[in-house]
Parts: sequence; C-alpha cells; structure tokens
Amino acid sequence: MTASTTPPTYEVLAFRFGRQTGRLARENFLFADDPCATDAPAAFDFYIWVVRNADRVIVVDTGFRAETGAARGREQLHHPIEALADLGISPAQVSDLVVTHMHWDHTGHLDAFPGARVHLQEAELAFCAGRAMRHAAPRRPFEADDVGTAIRLLFEERLQLHQGPAEIAPGIEVHPATGHTPGLQVVRVHTQRGWVVLASDSSHLWANIRRRAPFPILDHLASMVDTYETVESLADGADHIIPGHDPQVGTRFPALESAPRWVRLHEPPIAAYVEPGEELTGGTP
Repeated sequence: MTASTTPPTYEVLAFRFGRQTGRLARENFLFADDPCATDAPAAFDFYIWVVRNADRVIVVDTGFRAETGAARGREQLHHPIEALADLGISPAQVSDLVVTHMHWDHTGHLDAFPGARVHLQEAELAFCAGRAMRHAAPRRPFEADDVGTAIRLLFEERLQLHQGPAEIAPGIEVHPATGHTPGLQVVRVHTQRGWVVLASDSSHLWANIRRRAPFPILDHLASMVDTYETVESLADGADHIIPGHDPQVGTRFPALESAPRWVRLHEPPIAAYVEPGEELTGGTP
C-alpha cells in the first residue's frame, strides 16, 4: 500500500459499563471437556466502543438498559451512553452507529444518537424479525423492544443494511462473522499499531478464538469456527483482536489519561494475555 492510499488512523476506545458476577468458567465454553471449562469463578464484562479521529466519531454497539440487565442477572455499572461525556462526546456528534448484532446486551440504546446512520447486516435484521422468533430458545437473547426500535429506524431511513463487507468510512470496515448469530459483523479499524478488529461476540473471550473453543450461545457451530479464521485474517495479530466480553480488555490496555474509565485499544497492550484459570494458579501466559 502506497503512502497516497494509506487509510487514515483512528483512536479505538473501550468502556466497561457492566458485569456479570457468579459466573463459572464452564459457562463460557461449549464443550465440557475443554481444559478451561472448570467450576472456577469467571468474570464477564460488557463493553461499548468508540472509534474517532479529527473528522468523525463512530460508536460500536450501545450496551443494555439497566432494568433489562437486572432482569437477566447482569449489573449496569455505568450508563453506557452517558459515559461518552467522559470523552467530550455528545450523542448528537456521533455520525455512525455500528451494531455488531441484535442481542439484548448490545442494542439497549439504538435510538440514542439522533443524527447517526445505523449500520447492521441485513441477515441479522431478517433473523431477529423472522420466523425463528416464534420459538423461545432462539429469541431468548433478543429483546422485542430493541428489534422494534431497529425496524422504526428502518422506516425513518436511518438504518443502513449491509449485505456483506462494507466500508463505513476510509479505514473503518465491517465484515460478516457469522456463527453466534446469522448476521453478526465485526469492525475493522486502521490504527497507529495496525488493523484492530472489534470482534464483539464472534469471540466473547480471547480464549474462545485462541483455543478454538466456542462460546455456548450460537446459531451455527461450523460457521462460528470458520469465523475465527476470518477474524484472524482481518487483524494484524492476536492482540489486535478485541473480544466482546473479556475482563482482560480492561486490564491489558492503557487507560486514557483524560478519561481513565476508557482504555486505548489503538495502543499496544501493557500486560500479557492470561489463560483462564492461570490467574488463580499463578501460571504464566
């Protein structure tokens, strides 16, 4: 790539707004014989992400509403949209909202950004508003109100539905990463350290993708495992892949000095990756 075609670089920031306590490690892996699938306590965190430079501000996912989280046994530590004020960002400044998928913990505030284009894979909307929702099991990770908000945005001509990879802006791309849901998309961002991929729930934890050990909530197992290869091909290294719920995201990357509740994913990690259980046994990564 020549200098004239090098895409712009962005800051990529993560904010931990929620958590689930009382979870066991075995709840994070599909197969009980995986060495990580133990009865050890396993923290589980919830994030939103901001991608920004001097020209634009893009938000990735919107977190969950406090009452929805409480009903599902999760705790909202901070309001995910109000936390943008830490960065000096008002919702009206957000040009684009990328929705990785329509599960309840990612879509609680879809209508929070009055001027934003909202980006979603068409397959995801078709699934969560389609015949599969007749059944309790596949609709369990969705909230009808959130799906209704997405449809209202469609009627308002603010919902941009993608059919495959797309460029949101120079240096910011979305790519289908199916398996967890039929229309999940990951976000690829050009940063000062190379291409970073916000993997969202294509890999809830680093252990899922690094061990090829799928998370138990999925739509299609083979697609989920294929997606690990897709995500790796889009990122400039294992530490350039940012999982959707791993507590290590908040500890492995440096905090933003002016807003220490946010961490800087566009900079190299400051701590090594730790396999699940090693923090309890004292093992080395």
